Amino acid sequence: MAQALHWQKSTFSGGAEGNACVELAAAPACIRLRESDSPATHLRTTPIPLAGLLLHLKAGR
Repeated sequence: MAQALHWQKSTFSGGAEGNACVELAAAPACIRLRESDSPATHLRTTPIPLAGLLLHLKAGR
């Protein structure tokens, strides 16, 4: 049986209700990301590549 994931909404989603949110969930051996308006589609990554992505996003690249 698959483990249920605990999805957390990004704090930059503005707190408004709706489907314009990025959500993250910790899974065994990876981190999953999804857009709330397309919850069946997940991206999988690990902490180091995700940290690099966030660094570039914060730098405006």
